[in-house]
Amino acid sequence: MNRILHLGLGSFHRAHQAVYLQRLHDLGDPSWTLAAGNLRADMIETIEALRRQGGTYTLETISPAGEHRYERIHVLSEVVPYTPDLRRLIELASDAATRIISFTVTEAGYYLNDRHQLDWDTHAELRDDLQRARNGQPGQTIYGALVALLRARRRAGGAALTLLNCDNLRHNGDRFRAGLLQFIEAVGDAALHDWVSRCTSSPNAMVDRITPRPTPEVRQRVRQALGVDDAAALMAESFIQWVIEDRFIAGRPAWERVGVELVDSVDAYEEAKIRLLNATHSCIAWAGTLVGYQYIHEGTQDPRIRAMAHAYVTDDVIPVLHRPDKPCPIDLQRYRDVVLERFGNPAIRDTNQRVAMDGFSKIPGFIAPTVVERLARDEGIDSVAMLPALFLAFLQRWHRGELPYTYQDQAMDEAVARAICTADDPVRALCGCTQLWGALAGDARLEAAVRRAFGRVQDFVAQYGEPTH
Repeated sequence: MNRILHLGLGSFHRAHQAVYLQRLHDLGDPSWTLAAGNLRADMIETIEALRRQGGTYTLETISPAGEHRYERIHVLSEVVPYTPDLRRLIELASDAATRIISFTVTEAGYYLNDRHQLDWDTHAELRDDLQRARNGQPGQTIYGALVALLRARRRAGGAALTLLNCDNLRHNGDRFRAGLLQFIEAVGDAALHDWVSRCTSSPNAMVDRITPRPTPEVRQRVRQALGVDDAAALMAESFIQWVIEDRFIAGRPAWERVGVELVDSVDAYEEAKIRLLNATHSCIAWAGTLVGYQYIHEGTQDPRIRAMAHAYVTDDVIPVLHRPDKPCPIDLQRYRDVVLERFGNPAIRDTNQRVAMDGFSKIPGFIAPTVVERLARDEGIDSVAMLPALFLAFLQRWHRGELPYTYQDQAMDEAVARAICTADDPVRALCGCTQLWGALAGDARLEAAVRRAFGRVQDFVAQYGEPTH
């Protein structure tokens, strides 16, 4: 029996990767099992509920047409409770039956700067984990935890395994691998560095499924539909996609049988998803928050906000992703329309709070590449400039304490963010921030476009009046 060990037992994993493995089991192929746990003491109640239920839970999916479906997922053979020493995760990683270690990490959780180097200066938790690793202790970052897991595996015989990203970081396998090897080099463990280089692979992958935080209403609907009181029930949209580069060093499930796309390169799929879906999602969340909406579908159904998102994709993104010299294999116009249809699904009730988070990662990761490419081709950026302009207005609300929810941003240096908001010229300060724009910071064309866009954002907000939260 082969095992996948997943780090990050959150809602997305349970609505995505676990579902694909369940479908394979349903076809009569149970040759791969799944164990999962967290690297930090979060989601304790959900983890305990899963343990009480033997790893079984219910997934509710809702289509844009309002069709509700219910699936019982029972491929989680082991739910690992959190302990600071990561003891059980280390034991599972050491077992040769574990052939894939997968993980779900936010973009900011990789601690990479715009040069794809580990940002030691900004992140104290990364420095803390480096010291722990030097002392032989497991850490809480993905690098600090994996060093402990991989050291144990190497000591146990060193069977090869695949390290598989399941998140939104662009070129995630390559960039994660570079960060991991940098971390191991800083630890000073040359033997581990050599073993990881030889005996692991890190395919790039693209994942997609909108999965809101579960609410008590989901549990109630599951009880009504199935007669099951499921404390770990969750919901997601009906759409699901997974594209992976087929570079597995120690075997993999036959995922192609259940709709996973195994490809030579994920680049085209990744760029389409990050720029057409992820960036558009942020656009709608920031704009919706500014005018008092709580949910993504409310902003998507607002003609003014929908027009912003549509123009961003149509005017500036599609022209750089589908060029005569490099045609895109994806129908980008249709993809845009499907994305907006998905975002407008009122049954999902995805919150602006969830989607608006981590702007200091999303500007450089999701938005800046389109700006860079448009300017390199001497083309306008008025439509894409609306996104950083919306984020600036959103950030100013945060600075004044006027957001209706807590804003979470793992990559944000609060002092830097507040300096942008209090600057004599906040637009210039935002456009001059190297963390957001890298080498483009201070570009006069960027500043001029964002300044024009910021004026349009202020006019847009004024049309609605002050939101009541």
